[in-house]
Amino acid sequence: MATDHIRYDVLARDALRGVLRRVLSDAAEHGLPGEHHFFITFLSTADDVKLSPRLLAQYPEEMTIILQHQFWDLVVTEDRFEVGLSFGGIPERLVVPFAAIKSFFDPSVQFGLEFQPSEAIEQAEAKLPSVAPAPSLPATGAVAAEEEPARGNEGATVVRFDRFRKK
Repeated sequence: MATDHIRYDVLARDALRGVLRRVLSDAAEHGLPGEHHFFITFLSTADDVKLSPRLLAQYPEEMTIILQHQFWDLVVTEDRFEVGLSFGGIPERLVVPFAAIKSFFDPSVQFGLEFQPSEAIEQAEAKLPSVAPAPSLPATGAVAAEEEPARGNEGATVVRFDRFRKK
């Protein structure tokens, strides 16, 4: 198989993360329009994720947050977003790099993105020695970027992106 010197996998992943960046930037600037709201799942131990020790103890591997009515100070940069949320009545500030995000879903329009952030997963696994390593991915240079129905959400569009590693 020919070597992919262009790195289409990286270009596609970055483009899809650009969708998140744009949507979150618009929400930070103008608020959430209509009924839009976001479920964002990320690896809680990935590099540069910042959570309080309390939240990290509750969510040692991954965490899903909802940006809907009660969030504040949403700041979006090129490589991450920061947001204020309340957990059990306690205000918290979270910092989440885009590389740590596993999924994004807007149930108001049944649209989602799923990522396999391989580098972030490897970093998180290194911090959790008791967790068994993830199974090896197929040996291929291909990229799977496909629309598929979301689990439990008939009619939803989810764009799934997996970056396969070459062996």
